[in-house]
Amino acid sequence: MLVTRYNPASQMREFRRGFDLLNSMLDELSTNDVVQNSNDFVPAINTREGEYAYHVEVDLPGMKKEDINVQVEDNVLVISGERKMKEEMKEENYYKIESSFGAFSRSFTLPEDADIENIHAESTDGVLEVVVPKLESAKVDKVKKVAIK
Repeated sequence: MLVTRYNPASQMREFRRGFDLLNSMLDELSTNDVVQNSNDFVPAINTREGEYAYHVEVDLPGMKKEDINVQVEDNVLVISGERKMKEEMKEENYYKIESSFGAFSRSFTLPEDADIENIHAESTDGVLEVVVPKLESAKVDKVKKVAIK
């Protein structure tokens, strides 16, 4: 009979090796999905809260404002659109054409103090800015002193 010393670290290494294998398989699956949907367009978005309004900035290079849709439905701000771009280069012995396209849609649940009636949007130099004003009642003193009786 052969006596071996119990080493819990070796079992942990075996467990991690199996877990790493599972992670790499899942990474391959998700990478294949990205390659298949490489035409999807995902714009960069910045959000911030100011004193009187909420601001949503969306980077939409090369998009016309006619191709962008901004709407509020059930207290959710939805920004969507479709980008269609075509770049063509012609030279003496060289011709290149690149097209990129893709639809996008982003949704933001608006806070209770959002003034839905006065939302406005402006598109300048490929950046869409949506301004959601805060309701006046929300601007009342945020600190309320409670009297002790």
